[in-house]
Amino acid sequence: MMKTVPVITAQEAAAMVKDGDVILAGGFGMTGNPVNIVHTLAETTTKNLTYIANNVGEPNMGGGRLLNNGQLKKMIGSFFTSNPEAVKAAQEGKVEYELLPQGTLAEAIRAGGAGIGGFYTPTSAGTLIAEGRETKILNGKEQVFIEGIRGNVAFVRAWKADTAGNLQYRMTEQNFNRAMATAADLVIAEVQEIVPVGGIDPNHIHTPGNFVDYLVERKLSESDLGISASVGSSKVTDEKRLNMAKRAFAELEKGDVVNLGIGIPTLVADLIKPEDGIILHTENGMLGVGPEPADGRGAMYYPVNAGKVPVTALPGSSYFDSADSFAMIRGGHIDVAIMGGLEVDTRANLANWAVPGKPLLGVGGAMDLAAGAKKLIITLSHTDRAGNSKVVENCTLPVTDFGCVDVLITELAVFKFIDGQLTLTEILPGSSPEEVRAKTEAKFVERLK
Repeated sequence: MMKTVPVITAQEAAAMVKDGDVILAGGFGMTGNPVNIVHTLAETTTKNLTYIANNVGEPNMGGGRLLNNGQLKKMIGSFFTSNPEAVKAAQEGKVEYELLPQGTLAEAIRAGGAGIGGFYTPTSAGTLIAEGRETKILNGKEQVFIEGIRGNVAFVRAWKADTAGNLQYRMTEQNFNRAMATAADLVIAEVQEIVPVGGIDPNHIHTPGNFVDYLVERKLSESDLGISASVGSSKVTDEKRLNMAKRAFAELEKGDVVNLGIGIPTLVADLIKPEDGIILHTENGMLGVGPEPADGRGAMYYPVNAGKVPVTALPGSSYFDSADSFAMIRGGHIDVAIMGGLEVDTRANLANWAVPGKPLLGVGGAMDLAAGAKKLIITLSHTDRAGNSKVVENCTLPVTDFGCVDVLITELAVFKFIDGQLTLTEILPGSSPEEVRAKTEAKFVERLK
């Protein structure tokens, strides 16, 4: 006879949290969030909480409300930038914070749930993120020790549960939920629907019921999905940006598994045709990403990518959780990553995650991708608004990863690192070698065709 997991209200769930507890909260962007429970917790007087989530700062969701209420003592996540108040509170020392690369966070939670004390990873080695952590040289690489993460209470969001607590997630909503459901003393799952035992095919159960202590049934509404509720494309397209995207696309080969970052890299997706045989990966848990839905509908009906944008699933697509997604990245199973940047220097170092004093506090998956992808293509504006070169002799901004860049594409030119040297290989339309030389701080060699 299978056990029966109690079904409780969001108010009862929130009441189980005690002052000083460590809370794990699932979700990625606007999807897979246990919003009802967390919003109810924000209506209580419970305080001194440590809140662990991928994106702590969403201002109207999850940890953002708890932070604004003064209920958080510490926040741990990979991205705080979406809430300027979260960034300000962190930078002014009003709340403790720990910033972890997205894949490191996912793996730390998986380790905590598996009873593993910690692990070594090359992600973030030598960067500000690794300061104060133990490091070792393993397999010829500097690697950083990360302790496993466990919580007192985990709030996760699933699409369906049976009365025994077995959970089934939907599309890209596995994200951090699967690992978090294993990594807390008390696990409460907010679900769309509860069915009798046997109502979920055993092949479709993602989290077995022995991990789950309580269920809260709550139907998802479009208002819960924020910007992911519909396709309202925020892509900025002009001739120069499109030229950069086209040139990045030209670096791809048939059969490549490719991860696209936010900004100019997203324009590359619009250039890919089925016959190109290029497979898109998104770090929130999907392989085989298709174009935005033609009907304009959002995450109630479609998966989303890491930029919170609804997408379609191509034939042969698959879904998985964030820990597995980053295992693909760190394990060398992603052929190409195309990302934006703030600076690239002559040693192929990349800076793209922080500007001291600015409301930019979120490393996301950049460090994992920079360290793990077989080939890294960076797209950036050649100069900043003040006219200063972003192609520099030495990075002055916090470094994302060292010696990682293979190809650099700006609106003016294409550079490659050939025999360890920054090499100008191509001038893009509308520019000239003279302009590139005048606007580039870094020393480079020329091998123009």
